[in-house]
Amino acid sequence: MTSFQEYSAAEKQARISIEKCTSADELDKLRAKYLGRQGVLKDLFSQMGKSPESERPARGRELNRIKKELTGLLEKRKTEFGSVSKKEEIYDPTLPPPFVDKGKTHPVIKILKEVENIFTSMGFGIAYGPDIETEYYNFTALNIPENHPARDMHDTFYVKNYKNTLLRTHTSPVQVRVMEKKKPPYKFIAPGRCYRRDTVDASHLPVFHQVEGLMVDSNVTFSDLKGVLHLFAKRMFGTKVKIRFRPSFFPFTEPSAEMDISCGICSGKGCPACSQKGWLEILGAGMVDPEVFRYCGVDTAKWQGFAFGMGIERIAMLKYDIHDLRLFIQNDLRFLKQF
Repeated sequence: MTSFQEYSAAEKQARISIEKCTSADELDKLRAKYLGRQGVLKDLFSQMGKSPESERPARGRELNRIKKELTGLLEKRKTEFGSVSKKEEIYDPTLPPPFVDKGKTHPVIKILKEVENIFTSMGFGIAYGPDIETEYYNFTALNIPENHPARDMHDTFYVKNYKNTLLRTHTSPVQVRVMEKKKPPYKFIAPGRCYRRDTVDASHLPVFHQVEGLMVDSNVTFSDLKGVLHLFAKRMFGTKVKIRFRPSFFPFTEPSAEMDISCGICSGKGCPACSQKGWLEILGAGMVDPEVFRYCGVDTAKWQGFAFGMGIERIAMLKYDIHDLRLFIQNDLRFLKQF
């Protein structure tokens, strides 16, 4: 039968060993030796059954006291060493530094910044507006009639419990807000996210980026529009790219046009990427419709201007020869590291 003196001797030996301990690894071994499932204290507790029944409460209290004291001492020494083992603390200054994989700019954001830099170098400012808009700014003030299909639920994200409130479908509302608050002339672009109820596939995303542009002055003509966009395309896609304008229709511009560039994959000869046409559409543009000016309080007898809008994902696809929009949102590092 183990005596109380043996309890004290075991405690004294444990304290000495713990105090002399010089590493976290050694401390872990001592914890297992004295407090582990097969440790010294566990063995002493198991021998209590051999002692007289009258002594067991006192023995139990003493062993619990020793366990508590040793646990506290081990925790105190642990804070001195930290939770890292001595082997892990060793540092060799002659070794090369560990490789750190630096983050990269997402290709869509990279193209967005490039578009901004091109237009700001031409004297355009940058304006921003809210992602949550009203029907007035998103449709009405842009001369989009009430029965236009773009207003339908299957095309637009409307905000529940907020009447006539929606996630903007383009960044054109920023132009209206600027024209309401400031007097002409204007010369700015409006970059930002847009939202439409599109099913995700190779050519559609419900969340995408656009850049709208507006220039208003007393003598702005369609020739100015063509000159600005021609310079933009040359800087974005290279001096060898061919450019053409096609008549089109938009409710907020008149006359309206779409701008195409020659397909860089087939050099304009025709391939699957351009549907054998040799041309790829990159943006829509036109002279601002007088109705839009009237909504914004701009004198149409004195001021005139042009507007344009482009999808940044579309520009990125053409710039980097990407054939599936879903690659932009899948967070595949094999794809993103190329940029």
